[in-house]
Amino acid sequence: MIRVENVVKAFGGFHAVDGATLEISQGSITGLIGPNGAGKTTLFNVIAGVLPPTSGRVTMLGEDITGLPPHDLFHRGLLRTFQIAHEFHSMTCRENLMTVPPGQSGETLWNTWFGRKRIAEEERALRAKADEVLEFLTIEHLADHPAGAVSGGQKKLLELGRTMMVNARVVFLDEVGAGVNRTLLYTISDTIKRLNEERGYTFVVIEHDMDFIERLCDPVICMASGKVLAEGSLAEIKANEQVIEAYLGTGLKNKEKLGA
Repeated sequence: MIRVENVVKAFGGFHAVDGATLEISQGSITGLIGPNGAGKTTLFNVIAGVLPPTSGRVTMLGEDITGLPPHDLFHRGLLRTFQIAHEFHSMTCRENLMTVPPGQSGETLWNTWFGRKRIAEEERALRAKADEVLEFLTIEHLADHPAGAVSGGQKKLLELGRTMMVNARVVFLDEVGAGVNRTLLYTISDTIKRLNEERGYTFVVIEHDMDFIERLCDPVICMASGKVLAEGSLAEIKANEQVIEAYLGTGLKNKEKLGA
């Protein structure tokens, strides 16, 4: 579905991504792991149009999307979330979801004067869809709560909810488990599984929590120093000596951190 070919992203003389090549299969939940500074988030930003690549190519379903801006990719169904959730903190959780679909009638001044009936009809439909999404996420009790007042894990669920308000095809999740308690982390992983199995979402997940990766992801891709080092099941990644050395070092204590 997504193919990355020899992508380089340089900042001056430093190559944050250094010739990365990988492929994301449609319908998969792919894990992307690696040490801090491996280039994972930078690669996400290049794929999602936040940063232009220095060189290389990105395609989606065979179409060249290299360097397209995020709003164009959004309309193609490619979305991403961030390590720190980006909510409209003073708006309710329901309202946060209702703002997502593009091209709403109420966005134009003309319609606010002469298209009030159409706006009202759209808002009723959006409200119903937002409530359906909140129920799917098991946070319907937070519908009228200010989004800035809910927990970090609930904000991550809300970000997943935003992808459900449009026709998402592939979603890039950047450390969705960061700062989330274990109970909510299981809820998030179950939600990702359901979206994958029931709605056909393709996911790519950056995550340092190996239990979370093991629970969700196959295949797993490991990056180090801006390059793709290895790909396979998590068991294969754990057994790869190059990965262990590049990711954590060669000591037994560090191997235990990886779960090897």
